[in-house]
Amino acid sequence: MKKALITGINGQDGSYLAEFLLDKGYEVWGILKRNSVAENQTYRLNDIYGHERLKLAYADMLDMASLIQVLQKAQPCEIYNLAAQSHVRISFDQPIYTAQVTGMGTLNLLEAVRLTCPDARIYQASSSEMFGNNIDADGYQRETTPMNPVSPYGCAKVFSYNICRNYRNSYKMYISNGILFNHESPRRGVNFVTNKVAKEAVRIKLGYTDKLVLGNTQATRDWGHAKDYVRAMWMILQHEQADDFVCATGISHSVQYLVDYVFDRLGLDTETQLTTSERYFRPEELHDLKGDAGKAKELLGWTPEYSFEQMMDEMVDHWFDFYEKNPNIRS
Repeated sequence: MKKALITGINGQDGSYLAEFLLDKGYEVWGILKRNSVAENQTYRLNDIYGHERLKLAYADMLDMASLIQVLQKAQPCEIYNLAAQSHVRISFDQPIYTAQVTGMGTLNLLEAVRLTCPDARIYQASSSEMFGNNIDADGYQRETTPMNPVSPYGCAKVFSYNICRNYRNSYKMYISNGILFNHESPRRGVNFVTNKVAKEAVRIKLGYTDKLVLGNTQATRDWGHAKDYVRAMWMILQHEQADDFVCATGISHSVQYLVDYVFDRLGLDTETQLTTSERYFRPEELHDLKGDAGKAKELLGWTPEYSFEQMMDEMVDHWFDFYEKNPNIRS
């Protein structure tokens, strides 16, 4: 039986990846960061919590001793590093914490793996935010596009990306970077724009609120479904050689298009029910992201299955279902 360890298992990607690996017969270990409201830590894992092949352990990316302890217990053959402070706007408010967890946390994990199970294959969750506003002449970003991040989060991810490449070359460890573009789902945090739009639009439709407040609606992003992207993570680690891969749909939409699509579906009016606030703008904006996943398609055979519209429909349906099942909750 293969064993996998997932850091950040209780996040959007971690929960989908855990389900995916359990379906493939893996024993899955997951690292949780302890917080004071323990029952909230595993809500994304509710459907698989208690599964006989799911093992959860407390550790922290800034505490290498705790990482070593879990690695010694699990003895994984595959490690997926998904743990991070992953909200870009919040990284401006907490730049030092973001750099420590998202950057130095990766180095702690690599060193812990080197000391305990150096033959394990490691997947590093890299990000399209690393490119910043650099874009190739054809309008796409790919593995060779220069990286020039415009947020503390993006800067921390560039460090993680490079230290993974350094360990791969220096110690001949199997470490691959998945440069993932934006990916969403009903499990996405509601402080991320896709799920914020889906939730607030449903609340407007139900009469719980009367307005959606956003930041920069002209920014464009390449949005895909998290289920497609966790499948890519696994495929990356099955490749015979460690390498770096962009995963993206190759289609970008503006935040305004996102709002228009959801509002049109629900019969809402962007003129009267949408507004913007400086509170949600970044100090330095990232304007456009659109990825070229040609390498992943050619070498791994990966292609996304969800369209943007299918993804947003699923998220809107999720919130209608949520409020139908919880009629006393209006927030």
